[in-house]
Amino acid sequence: MLAAKTRSGLVETLHDGAVAVVSADGDLIAWSGDIDRPFYLRSAAKPFQAAVAQQAGALLRPVELAVAAGSHDGHPVHVALVESMLQTVGLDASDLRCPASWPLSSDAERRLAREGHVSPRPLWHNCSGKHAAWLRAARAQGWSTESYLAPDHPIQQLITEMVSDLGQHRADPVGIDGCGAPVLRTTTRVMALLYAMLSHHPALRPVFISMHRYPALVSGTGQGDTTIAVAMNAVAKRGAEGCIGVALERRLGIAVKSWDGLQTVATVGAAAALDALGEASAYVADQIATIGRPKIMGGDVQVGELEPRVEMRWA
Repeated sequence: MLAAKTRSGLVETLHDGAVAVVSADGDLIAWSGDIDRPFYLRSAAKPFQAAVAQQAGALLRPVELAVAAGSHDGHPVHVALVESMLQTVGLDASDLRCPASWPLSSDAERRLAREGHVSPRPLWHNCSGKHAAWLRAARAQGWSTESYLAPDHPIQQLITEMVSDLGQHRADPVGIDGCGAPVLRTTTRVMALLYAMLSHHPALRPVFISMHRYPALVSGTGQGDTTIAVAMNAVAKRGAEGCIGVALERRLGIAVKSWDGLQTVATVGAAAALDALGEASAYVADQIATIGRPKIMGGDVQVGELEPRVEMRWA
C-alpha cells in the first residue's frame, strides 16, 4: 500500500504499489510491496539515456544535460535549450522524431495560445531534450539521424546494455514509449539499484550534478522530482504510469511504483520512504509537504488529503 485518499473523513480510494531502497553498494535496505513485478521505466530512464548520449559524443553543456535527462514542461527556457542543442550541430526541429505535442505545463500552453499558435510541435514535447541529445550523439558518431529511435540503432543498443549492466537485469525486450523511443523493462528493486548507481557511479556523475544543479530544467517548478532535488542533496526523476526514482548523493537509491499509474501516488510514496529512512529533517519535511500529503479540495476548502500508507520492511 502506498497511499489512501480521504475525503470528508471517509477513505475514498486505496492505492497499491511498491517501494525499494538500495544502498550505494547495491544492497537492498528496505522495501514494501511486490518489488519484483515487472514494468517499464518510462521517462525515469532518462538520466541513463542522457549519460549514454553524452558518452557517445553529444558534448552537452550542464544545462543541456539537465534538459536531456528530464521531462521538461515546455517553458521558453526549455524550448530554447533544445533548439540550441540542435542548431549548434547543424540540425533543427524537423530532425526530431518525437510526436507533435503541446507543453506539459498548462501555463506554457496558454502562453503559446496567446501568441497565436494553433498546432502542437515536436519541439514542445517533454521528451525533445532527450531526442536532441540522441541526435547530437548520432551526428558525432556518424550514425543515422533518421533511424535513431529504432531498437537496433547504435545509440539505443548502448542504452539497453548500460541499463542492463547497471541494474544487473536485462532491460529488453524493449517496448515503445509514448515518444516513440524504445522503453526499457525494470522492477522496483532494479530501479532502486539504478538510482543507487546514479547516486555515485563515475560514468553517471555529470548527469547527477546537472540534474541537481538545474532541477527546474529537469521538469519544471512545482513537480515532485524538482521539489525533492531542491530540498535535498539528491536528484529525482518521474516516469509515466506512476513511477519515480530518487538518488541521494553517494548513498541511496529509492524507487516507487504505483500500480494504478498515478504519479501523485508514487510521489507520496517517495516522500514517505524518505521519512521512514530518517532523511526528512524538519526543513525537508516542510519543503516536501505539498507532494507528501497533497490536499483534497471541496470547492475552495480542503476536505481531505492523499495520505501515505507505506509500511517498510527492513533487510
